[in-house]
Amino acid sequence: MFDFIAALGLVFAIEGILFAAIPHLAKDALRSAAETPADRMRLIGLGSAVLGVLLVWLARGSW
Repeated sequence: MFDFIAALGLVFAIEGILFAAIPHLAKDALRSAAETPADRMRLIGLGSAVLGVLLVWLARGSW
């Protein structure tokens, strides 16, 4: 559970830095995401989730 909370905090920190450092690019990215079809967003989300799990699995040495 501690790892999950740490990972969630890291996500918030990275997003916060992006929004603070380059707000115009963040707004453009959000606008682009809003215009992307739902099926493509679902595929991108699934791919990102799988990649994230693989990266954590490799980083934690569970192989």
